[in-house]
Amino acid sequence: MHIVKAEVEHLTLIAPLFDQYRVFYKQKSDLLAAKHFIQNRILNKESEIFLAFINNDAVGFVQLYRSFSSVSLQPIFILNDLFVSKNHRNKGVGEALLNHSKAYCKDLNFKGLALETAIDNPAQKLYERLGWKKDTACFHYFWSHH
Repeated sequence: MHIVKAEVEHLTLIAPLFDQYRVFYKQKSDLLAAKHFIQNRILNKESEIFLAFINNDAVGFVQLYRSFSSVSLQPIFILNDLFVSKNHRNKGVGEALLNHSKAYCKDLNFKGLALETAIDNPAQKLYERLGWKKDTACFHYFWSHH
């Protein structure tokens, strides 16, 4: 397995994975919209995407967004998206992508990586094993105009 930073030339590899990721979260499949979304993130330098390969097949990705901690005066990453194709789960791909993200964060001297996950997501055990701590001191709120 090897991991690369995604560039525009990887769009045709990332878009189907991103589309599958959205379908996993109960969204309607839309490969063109997925490709357009990822293309904009890359071209506008709005996220960092790492793509995992096994035998030259793209099998998973992680997408990081930059943010800041005002209290500590440091940049952070929000680990917004993590996906491994169904046929390649339980092979260490997710763990490799998470560890790659941690190393990238350290290389840039960012404070850390934040993520949120569903209460029933079994990946919680992986996150905790790799050093993420569950925040029990505060609640997560979200406002939407829809």
